[in-house]
Amino acid sequence: MRFIPGKFVLAAAMTAAAAATVKVPFEFKAAGKVFPAGTYNIEKDSTLNSVTLYNKETAEGITMLVGPGAPDPNDSAISLKFDQDGESRILRTVQYGSQITSRLDRRQSEADHLMATGR
Repeated sequence: MRFIPGKFVLAAAMTAAAAATVKVPFEFKAAGKVFPAGTYNIEKDSTLNSVTLYNKETAEGITMLVGPGAPDPNDSAISLKFDQDGESRILRTVQYGSQITSRLDRRQSEADHLMATGR
């Protein structure tokens, strides 16, 4: 798998103190699943230090751990970042205020590399 330079950032609109809504205009991959284009809710659980991203139409989602980070000061308070791999987009990080996930696409690219090398 080869990543093509490029970063897609989607900012979310706040709907409640611990929730946000974002419209993703393209299909993307995350945690080995393919998620359709659509409207997604992002909910933060402060007790578990996690965020959940789920499709409002299908209720399919993913929960990710977040921790302190150094988000780009030009980014909005809540954002999704994607990498492009050919025609596909892969979720890179989810930022929620001053907290951010680790790089989510790294594990997938390392797994693909191991498969390609036969390890």
